[in-house]
Parts: sequence; C-alpha cells; structure tokens
Amino acid sequence: MTVRTRIAPSPTGDPHVGTAYIALFNLAFARQHGGEFVLRIEDTDQQRSTPESEQMILDSLRWLGLDWDEGPDRGGEYGPYRQSERADIYQRYAQQLIDDGHAFYCFATPAELDEMRQEQQARGERPKYDGRGLKLSADEVKQRLDAGDPYVVRMKIPEEGSFRFEDYLRGEVEIPWQQIDMQVLMKQDGLPTYFLANVVDDHLMGITHVFRGEEWLPSAPKLIKLYEYFGWEAPVLGHMPLLRNPDKSKLSKRKNPTSILYYKRMGYLPEALLNYLARMGWSMPDEREKFCLEEMIASFDMKRVSLGGPIFDPEKLDWLNGQWIREDLSDEQFVERLKAWAFNDDYIRPLIPHIKGRVERFSQVAPLSSFMFSGMTEVGEAQFESLRLPPDEVRRVLQFVSWYLDDLRQWEKEGIFAGLKALAKAMGLKMGDFMAPVFLSIAGTTSTFSVVDAMQLLGPDLSRARVRHALNQLGSVSKKEAKRWEKEYRNLER
Repeated sequence: MTVRTRIAPSPTGDPHVGTAYIALFNLAFARQHGGEFVLRIEDTDQQRSTPESEQMILDSLRWLGLDWDEGPDRGGEYGPYRQSERADIYQRYAQQLIDDGHAFYCFATPAELDEMRQEQQARGERPKYDGRGLKLSADEVKQRLDAGDPYVVRMKIPEEGSFRFEDYLRGEVEIPWQQIDMQVLMKQDGLPTYFLANVVDDHLMGITHVFRGEEWLPSAPKLIKLYEYFGWEAPVLGHMPLLRNPDKSKLSKRKNPTSILYYKRMGYLPEALLNYLARMGWSMPDEREKFCLEEMIASFDMKRVSLGGPIFDPEKLDWLNGQWIREDLSDEQFVERLKAWAFNDDYIRPLIPHIKGRVERFSQVAPLSSFMFSGMTEVGEAQFESLRLPPDEVRRVLQFVSWYLDDLRQWEKEGIFAGLKALAKAMGLKMGDFMAPVFLSIAGTTSTFSVVDAMQLLGPDLSRARVRHALNQLGSVSKKEAKRWEKEYRNLER
C-alpha cells in the first residue's frame, strides 16, 4: 500500500501558519514512508472563497519549501483538485446516502432552527438539531421537493451509545453519540459541506492517513460513520495538538500574527519558519533545535508528536531565525536574501511616486520611508497624547479599524479608503481626527505620504498587525469593552 496524505485548505483568507504546520507533518509522514502528498482546495464556500486566496496559499506553502505530488496547479490522476469542480460527484453520493436511508432532507428555515436552539437553551439543554426532518413522511417530502422548497441534506446518526475508534496519536477515543449533531452534508446551494466533500474526496483519491488539528476530534465519529454508510475503509485518523499563544490560548490573529505572509514580509527566512513549525510538538532524536526539512524527514516518527499544546512564541522564532541568518548565510547570500526581501525593484519602484515629490536630497529618502522597511512601528502613549481624540476614543477607533481590516477581502487603496471614510462617518468623527491614530499605527508618524497608499504597499498582514500592535501599546481591550464595542461596531450603519 502506498501511503497518501493530504492537506485541504480553504481559500477564504490569508494563508495560516496552522495550515503550514498541518501540511508539514502530513508531508513528512508521507515522505518518511516513501508515499505521496496531495494538496486539495476546499472552496465549497463560494461566497468567501477567492482565486487570490488560493494563489496565496500555493505561493506561501512553496515559499516555505513545502511541495506536493498532486494538486490544482499540477494535476494528477485523481483530479480535479478543487472541490467546487466536483459538485456532480458529491450530489451523486449524497443521493446514495438518501436512497440507503443514511441521510434525509431537512426543510427547516434558519429562523426555525434559531427558535429551536433558543428553546433548547432555555431548557438548559445543549443546542443541537432535533431531528424534525426525520418525522416527515415520504409523501410530505415529495410534496415539498415538488414545490421547490429549499432544503439541506443531513446525516443520520445513532441516538444512543458511544463511538470508539483508534486515533493514531491518542490511542482509543470514545465519544457519546449524544454529543454528536446531525451533520449537514449538502447545503441549499447544492454544494457539499466540507465534511461530506472531504470524506468522498479522501476515498476517491486514495488517502490512507489523515492528520488534522485536534479541534476536529469531536467530529471523528461522524466522519468514520460516513465511511461505514458508504461501505468504504476509513483512512487512519490522527489529531494533532493545536498551536497556542504564550498564554496557552488557541493561536489567533488577535494575539499573534497568524498569516504566513506576515512572517515573509517581516523578513523571516522560510527555512527558519519551517524549522520552527517542525518543533511544534515534535523534536529530533538528538534534541537539536536547528534542522532542515530533509533532516526532519530522515528522522521523522509521527508517534513522537507530543499532545501538549505547543506554544508559538515569536521571541523563540526570532532567536531561531537569527541562528539561520548567522550560521547558514554567507555575506553574499545575506545581501541576496536582503534584496529579495524588500530591496528590489518590485517593492521599491511603487514607493518612488510617493517619495520623489517630498525630497530634495537622497539622504531624506531613508527617514521618510523607513517605516516601509520595518516591522512593528515604535509607538506608545506619548505619540497618541498629541491627538485631538481622548485616549479611550483613540483605542475605540483602532479597535473598530482593526475589525474593519480583518473583514476586508479586496486589498486596494480605493476600497480601503472608502471603507475607512464610511466607518469614520458612522462613528460621528471628522475624517482627520479619525485617520490620525491610523497614521501613527501604520507609519509611526503623521508626517509622511498617504497612509492608505502605504497600507496598500505594505499589504494586509503587516497593516493589520501594526494596528493591533498600536492598540496593545495603548492598553489591551478588556473582555467587557470588546463585547460592548463589537456590538456597537456590528450595528453601525455604513
């Protein structure tokens, strides 16, 4: 048997370091066993999936040094490798489950389901689907289908007992069926959920081992039960520990930058970042901290993964990156990497129109544009005290801007500016007062070229990180504030 593993990221945002972490361990396992590694794009969420996000995923994984044997960009005998291009396949298998009595039509509206959950919570029950679709007769189902009523397809699950399975990393796991909801398999738009698509694709693509994050552990009974319903052999399943912030919370962009593009833009070496991800819950037999991908594969044993949540500590990453710079780069290589990072025509040329009209000597270029070649800006309370807005309003502005930038999918200056202008108006603030703390967050000063132009050139990852950094310097938002402000932000009329 040829070992085949996969990664199936969703192209709905920035490429996440967690995706690279899971991809790395699946790749190492496949290579260590002389097997194959597949990249598949999970783009069934058509409202949020974009070609740009897909390309960023491919570019970021390759920048790190990860590669795949089959995928949307290189083909393979099990294609297509985008789930949006396989809709007819999922429809066929969903219908098979219905015909065999393992799935059913559910016509409940979102409002009806919300009411159901509220009633369950009022009774002190754990919210879950109540099986109302199973109570419809065959004639009622036919009438509603003939009438064109919208529906989803849900999976049947046992009502009693527990499900046991052998996790590759955790041993025997038992989960009561009472904790499992009746999974939606097909959405109203005719596309599958991630759940059905992955089961069908993993089977048809011959995937033998699935290593995924531990947040998916509660869904394992449903996944394996689907294989049973189809009469297929399930792949070996293993659940990796989650990456965590230094405070032990789940790694999230609100506490740590999570985009691979951020670390690339900050000037980390891909070898160092990949090395650091390899150290997340795993170590070389000789315990050395610095090693390359080939050395990892040669010594790899998935059973040696520690299940304690590995801490993603930026300071430790800085140290390791410094080791790679000093020990592995000659002076010539250092220069070449530096030029490739930011001192190249592709990055510098777009800056020229913003700098040229503001300088009289070349010696003014570096002070004027230094923030375009740095990481976090060196800002603190003192710089913000000179602004017209009171301190708490500055913090509120930066929090609202942070949420706005997080939600922004198309990163171009016209859209960025239009959104910020609408946000300022909705908050009842003058544009100049509103933009001043944004200027300081992005550039460290209000005396520079257009901050919106700067944000477009810096990119979404570094821009978002700088706003969050400035907000943290002024005092992190408390849970009470965050709850109140988020409600205000979501209710703004823009």
